[in-house]
Amino acid sequence: MFRSFCLGLFVLFPSISLLSEQDRQSPAQFDVVIIHGTVYDGSGGEPRHVDVAIDGDRIAGVGDFSKATAKNVVDANGLAVAPGFINMLSWSNESLIQDGRSQSEIRQGVTTEIMGEGESMGPVNDAIRAHMLRQQKDIHYQIKWNTLAEYLRYLEARGISCNVASFLGATTVREYVIGFEDKAPTPQQLDKMRDVVRKEMETGALGIGTSLIYPPAFYAKTDELIELCKVAAKYQGKYISHMRSEGNQLLEALDELIRISREGGIPAEVYHIKAAGQKNWPKIDQLLSHIEAAQNEGLKIRANMYTYTAAGTGLDACLPPWTEDGGYPALFKRLRDPAMREKISLQVKIDSDEWENLYLAAGSPDKILLEGFKSEKLKPLTGKSLAEVAKMRGKDPITTIMDLIAEDESRIDTIYFLMSEENVKKELQKSWISFGSDEASQAPEGIFLKSNPHPRAYGNFARVLGKYVREEKVISLAEAVRRLSGLPATNLGLDRRGFIKEGMSADVVVFDPATIADRATFEKPHQYAVGVRQVFVNGVQVIKDGEHTGAKPGRALWGPGKL
Repeated sequence: MFRSFCLGLFVLFPSISLLSEQDRQSPAQFDVVIIHGTVYDGSGGEPRHVDVAIDGDRIAGVGDFSKATAKNVVDANGLAVAPGFINMLSWSNESLIQDGRSQSEIRQGVTTEIMGEGESMGPVNDAIRAHMLRQQKDIHYQIKWNTLAEYLRYLEARGISCNVASFLGATTVREYVIGFEDKAPTPQQLDKMRDVVRKEMETGALGIGTSLIYPPAFYAKTDELIELCKVAAKYQGKYISHMRSEGNQLLEALDELIRISREGGIPAEVYHIKAAGQKNWPKIDQLLSHIEAAQNEGLKIRANMYTYTAAGTGLDACLPPWTEDGGYPALFKRLRDPAMREKISLQVKIDSDEWENLYLAAGSPDKILLEGFKSEKLKPLTGKSLAEVAKMRGKDPITTIMDLIAEDESRIDTIYFLMSEENVKKELQKSWISFGSDEASQAPEGIFLKSNPHPRAYGNFARVLGKYVREEKVISLAEAVRRLSGLPATNLGLDRRGFIKEGMSADVVVFDPATIADRATFEKPHQYAVGVRQVFVNGVQVIKDGEHTGAKPGRALWGPGKL
C-alpha cells in the first residue's frame, strides 16, 4: 500500500526521489564531470564557479559535483566552460565529405555548423548534379543524395565531428525548377518551387537562404522570394540573406529584406553584415539603426558577421550578373568572344548601382587576392594579388580577370579588402549580431593545402574571444559567449542547444580566456587557433588537451518545423 502511494506521488510530482537511503548516500556517477571551471552558460549572465556533469549526450546537471564519480574528470581550473559555439555561416558542405573532423572549426570550439547561403546541397536533379560535378575543384565526390535532408544524413553516416544543419538555398530551388537562365517563373513553376520548399521544410530545413548578388540568385525578384518564404514560415522557418547589395545599394537591399520579412511573415537575418567599399562605410550607422527600427516595430530581424575587414568570394563577382545567364558554360563562352569581352570590360569600369561590382569596391587590384584555382597550371598564382598577376602577364587587371576565369573554368576563390575596422567594432557592439565564418572547415594538411582559404576558416571565433574580448575589450566575455551560442541557437530554434543547462545537449567547450587567439593570416592562413583545451559534442570528447581525438559524434540537426 505504501509503495503504491509513493508511486502515485511520483507520477504527480516526478521530481520526488524514490532512492533508497543507501542510494542517497552513494556519490552520483556520470560519464563526464568538468570541475573547477568558470561557467558561461550562454545566457549572457554573470559566470559561475560551478561544475558541469554530463551523462550520455545530455548535460545532467550544473552545480557542485565535487563528490561525484565519473569515467572522465576534466579539471577546468582557471578556464572558461561554455556551450559549443555555432557557426551561422559555414561553407563546409564539401570539406566535411573530404574530412569529417572539422579541424579548423572544432579547435575553435565550434560544435555546430549552419549551411545554406543561397545554394544548398539539395534538392538535386540531373542539371544541378552536372553543375556540382563540373564545379568541383580539389575535393572530388559522388553525389549520393537527392534531397537536402538526405545530404545531411549522408554526412552523419560518414562520420563528422560537428553537428550540421542547413537552410534551403533559394538559388538551388530556382535552379531545380527554372534552371540557370535570367527569367521569371511561370505560375506553374512558382507552384513547383513552393512544393519544393514545402517538402524540404517538412524534412528539416531551417528556412530559406539567399545570396542575391550572385547569378542566378540575382535574377529572382522580391515577390518570388516572398512566395517561398510564406511557405517556409508555415514550418517556423527563417529567412537569411546575403543581401542584394552590401555597397552602393546597401540601404535599399535592407529595405528588401525587411519587406520579405514583413510580407512573408518570417523572421529574417542578414548574412555577414557589412558596408562594402570605402565610399559606403559611412552607411553603417544608418544600416544598424534601420534594423533596430524594424525590431522596435516588432519584426524579428537579426544579423551575423565575421571579424575581418576582407570578404571572400569568387573572382566572377567582378563581372556583371548578365554574363552568367545560362550558367558557367555560358560565361566561359562569352569570355572567349572578343565583342563580349569588350562589352564586359566597359561595364566593369562603371560604378553602377545596378549590380555589386567588387572590382571597384575593393578600390585597387592590389586589394584583390587570388586564393583558389581549379587548374593545376594556375595554382602557382595562389596568394598573389590581381595587380601582381596582371603585371606578370603584361595585361590590364580587367583583361586579366576575364582571362583567368576563362582559363580556369571556375569562379576562382578570391579575397577582397572592402571593410573598415571601425565598422567591424560597431557591429560587434550590437547584441543581436551572432557570428559566422563564411568558410569551410579544413586542416593544414593534404588536399587543403592546394588552395589558400580566408583566415576566417581557422580564426573567426577565436578572434572574437582573443582580439575583441581580451585585447580590445569591445565586448565582455559573457556577452561574446552568448552571441556564439545561446543567441544563434535561439534564433534558429535549435532543440536543446546553445546553453549550459540541465537537459541540454552536451555540446561543451573549455577554453583559456587568457590565451585563446587566432593565428591564421592572409599570407599564411593554414594555422590553427590556440587556447581551446577540451570540446565535447553530444557528450563525446572531440578535443582533448588541445588535440583532436578522432571522434566523430556529430549529428544532423533539424529545423523546428520538421514533421
